[in-house]
Amino acid sequence: MARTKNRGFEEKISAPQNIRWKLGQYIRLSKEDINRGKDKDDSNSVTNQKALLDDYYRQNIDEFESVQPPYVDDGYTGTDTNRDSFQKLLSDIYAKKVNCVIVKDLSRLSRNYTDAGSLIENLFVQMNVRFISLAEGIDSYLNPDSISNLIVPITNVINDNFCYQTSKKIRQVFDMKRRNGEFIGGFAAYGYTKNPKDKNALIVDEEAAEIVKNIYEWFLDGMSKNAIVHNLNDRGILCPSEYKKSKGLNYQNPSGSERPLWSSKTVSDILKNRLYVGDMVQGRQRVKSYKIHTQEQVPENEWYIVENTHEPIIERPIFEKVQELLKRDTRTAPQKKKLYLFSGFLRCADCGKAMSRSQVKGTVYYFCRTYKDQSKTACTKHSVKHNRLEAAVLYAIQQQVYLAVHYANTLEYISTAPLQKSQSIRIEALIDAKKKECSKIMRYKQSIYQDWKDGEITHSDYRHMSEDYERQIAALGEVLKNLHAEREELQNGITAESPCLVVFKKFENIDKLTREVLVELVDHIKVHENGNISVKFKFADELRRIMEYIEINTQSEAV
Repeated sequence: MARTKNRGFEEKISAPQNIRWKLGQYIRLSKEDINRGKDKDDSNSVTNQKALLDDYYRQNIDEFESVQPPYVDDGYTGTDTNRDSFQKLLSDIYAKKVNCVIVKDLSRLSRNYTDAGSLIENLFVQMNVRFISLAEGIDSYLNPDSISNLIVPITNVINDNFCYQTSKKIRQVFDMKRRNGEFIGGFAAYGYTKNPKDKNALIVDEEAAEIVKNIYEWFLDGMSKNAIVHNLNDRGILCPSEYKKSKGLNYQNPSGSERPLWSSKTVSDILKNRLYVGDMVQGRQRVKSYKIHTQEQVPENEWYIVENTHEPIIERPIFEKVQELLKRDTRTAPQKKKLYLFSGFLRCADCGKAMSRSQVKGTVYYFCRTYKDQSKTACTKHSVKHNRLEAAVLYAIQQQVYLAVHYANTLEYISTAPLQKSQSIRIEALIDAKKKECSKIMRYKQSIYQDWKDGEITHSDYRHMSEDYERQIAALGEVLKNLHAEREELQNGITAESPCLVVFKKFENIDKLTREVLVELVDHIKVHENGNISVKFKFADELRRIMEYIEINTQSEAV
């Protein structure tokens, strides 16, 4: 009797109830699945998945009260549940429109181990949702043990690991292409387009490239970034995202703006992008992991940069000038489109802060910003009139240009005179003497080691003497380094066509100060308390070497 009663009780609780289910068919196809199935009939295709799910529905139609239109995510990864149709399915589950979910296999639901487990073992159970996976024979209603079976977590782990391995292999291929300077982006940067014959190469898009050139020219001409933005928008020039769409590209604006226009950030990005000088720059962003697809910024020292991979739009010297200007404090006054003449160039000689511009009764003055905005005890006024400053800077530049022209003329004369041979002999003699001196000190250092071993000096004496010899050797090494550089410079020669001289000679007849002149020649201008100024020119080190070279050679001539 006991056996009969027990058997009857077991049959009672395992017998299916007469439930009519509201079916939701879920179908997902990732980009990787699409690529793998290009040349063959792929069982994971949307069509084949739907056919399998429909076949199951037809065979068991009496179990279902209703069936929703299929929830299809085509081209979505399985590691992220933030998919449009999947979220719609979850919404319908919460709204009680669906209480039975069917998939072809577990990987269609999710390839993320933790997400899959949370859905199947927690959410679906709490919401009384029947879950069916055809490939693994899982049915949480007809066979509850199929959910608890090891096959579910093991399959989920395998699916998760498959994504990890796939992501790793793809990343390795992409990194290799980045190292080789091959373009791997979905869309070329504004000003370029993908080469139709090679999707990993860029070619210039002449129409957009002209706008890029204009942006650089306007900025160097003193136009602020905001003024450039207004100029582009007022002229009806399409911003990069809209331009790409106008060329038939399926491009989505990352900002999601409803009225995409040029912005200060867009202009700034163009002005900073090395791509425009012909260098391939990639890897500036990366996803956090194969599961978390949010982008994070990558430090610049980890970017992939390969020089001269494609045709430049902007000449390198122009690009470098722009980068120098971008580092400066270059603000414009309200309603002004162009930068002030000295914007970004003036510093207080004492506190080092930028100078502030003020206009009093039609006269423009510059004051130390620390004194004006923070505290009159922290620094002094350092006041100077604009007209006086402009005249002084122009005079300083004229003098420097005069010297550069003089240096160039002197170098032309030196290049025709047989002066370098005697100077070369002098440098070789100095190098030889310093090498001998260094060898002598090395022998001394070795000998004191033996003296210490023989007990003739203490370890403390040995350590102090050894450190002293090392300092002498290091000092001689620095002298030899400079002598070798001087010898190399002498062998190569310094000519009147040295780049720094060419830059200064461009302004041989300068009679007016402009931002172009300041950008080309001046690093910064310091204003002293008494109103005096000091101008730090660019190429100062190069000019100093030229001056020393001239002095050495003209001295040799006098001898």
